[in-house]
Amino acid sequence: MNAWLQAGAVLITGLGLVAAAAAWRLTHSVRAALAVLLDFLTAAGLLRLAGEPSWDSTIVAAAVIALRKLLGASLHLSSANRTTPGGARPLSPGR
Repeated sequence: MNAWLQAGAVLITGLGLVAAAAAWRLTHSVRAALAVLLDFLTAAGLLRLAGEPSWDSTIVAAAVIALRKLLGASLHLSSANRTTPGGARPLSPGR
């Protein structure tokens, strides 16, 4: 792999850890921090694929993307089922 791409992927991974910590600190939400971290890890994985595409790097990148999609759908569903402080469900926009 090109040394510049390797260094860029490591830098993006490190920045992802910092950004995830900042997201957790600002929102106090592990879900938001995890979403930010997975976005950065996806970017690092795709950058690694630009260097020397191999089956191992392709599988790792695909796994991170699949995990991000799965967690994104899970976050969307959990926010849709969230209740208001009084215990009542919020009205949907169509109602």
